Amino acid sequence: MSCDHPDLLPLDEALTRLWAALPAPPVLELRADRDDPASDLAAMDGVALRAAEGLAPRRLLGTLYAGDDPAAFTVTPGTAVRIMTGAALPPGADAILPVEQLREAEGLIHPLEVPRPGDHTRARGEQARAGDLLLSAERPFSAVRVALQAWVGQPVPPLGRIRVAVASTGDELVAHPRPHQIRDSNGPMLAALAHTLGAEVERRPSLPDDPAALGRALRNAGGARILLTSGGVSMGEHDHLPSVLKDLGATILFHKIRLKPGKPMLAAQLDDLLVLALPGNPVSAYLNALIFLPVALARLEGRAMPDAWHWGRLTAAVKTKGDRPFMVPCRRTGSQLHPLAGKGSADLVTLAQADAFAWVDPGGREPGAEVRYLTIV
Repeated sequence: MSCDHPDLLPLDEALTRLWAALPAPPVLELRADRDDPASDLAAMDGVALRAAEGLAPRRLLGTLYAGDDPAAFTVTPGTAVRIMTGAALPPGADAILPVEQLREAEGLIHPLEVPRPGDHTRARGEQARAGDLLLSAERPFSAVRVALQAWVGQPVPPLGRIRVAVASTGDELVAHPRPHQIRDSNGPMLAALAHTLGAEVERRPSLPDDPAALGRALRNAGGARILLTSGGVSMGEHDHLPSVLKDLGATILFHKIRLKPGKPMLAAQLDDLLVLALPGNPVSAYLNALIFLPVALARLEGRAMPDAWHWGRLTAAVKTKGDRPFMVPCRRTGSQLHPLAGKGSADLVTLAQADAFAWVDPGGREPGAEVRYLTIV
């Protein structure tokens, strides 16, 4: 019999709540501070000349490179200036004749094709006029937006990383375990994942199953914007994290989601610290971190909501129980997903052998079914 509950939060709703709760850095609208381009430019390497003189030979006055002051030369009848891509047109010139369309002989330039006014030039202001709105404040952060900020003379934002602290929980975690104890594998795994996703990572000591110790650790953000914990969020007597967070006045964004594995997942906002409290089993901990951490990092950095889902086809049937979607570890060959016969959410070996998690709706899917999947990184 299924122990699922109809009030479990769907994954999409959990992601929406997380996104809405986190503050994105302020973004200013971008306006052109001058005409773009600010003068007529050469769009190709060649010579700058007067188009009206047609095929008449010209005498070269010199060469202009990108960044040179074009006032160094004035193109008059019977003359031309050699010019490089991006250089400003000299006074008197109204066209560029590309290198491929000219011949040099006896110190003169001989056009091989009749030039026309505006040929191979970029006219002043053709991309934008001073004061034009280039990007609204609603557009998210991106590398191209940074380039545009520099282009219009706005300060470029510092490129710091979001600091993510990682701390497993549980009295059973020890370095040299006896048969009834285990080593901490979640901490190194989650730290490596956060590092792969571009965060600045801080490993912290494992937290004991003690409410007072948990409270002290949660109050000590230590400069971290995100705290990843694993364990202590389910229904056991030592699962203190939910109650400790509530006692500290944290805003619980959600607790328990409609997903298998990973149902106990909890997210909370404690002042400026986002706590992503992951289940203790390694498959659940990794999967939930893979889903929620990229979204949190993107929001805090001002980027667009990431979409990490791909589409592939199952090569074998997958049967499920209960009413939760099932994330199945798979080996992947191209778009072919080969389900692995794992032994539950504690099966770290199968997780390490997998390349992807395939989303299988309640009731299961047959061979050849198209499903979406997440890549394991």
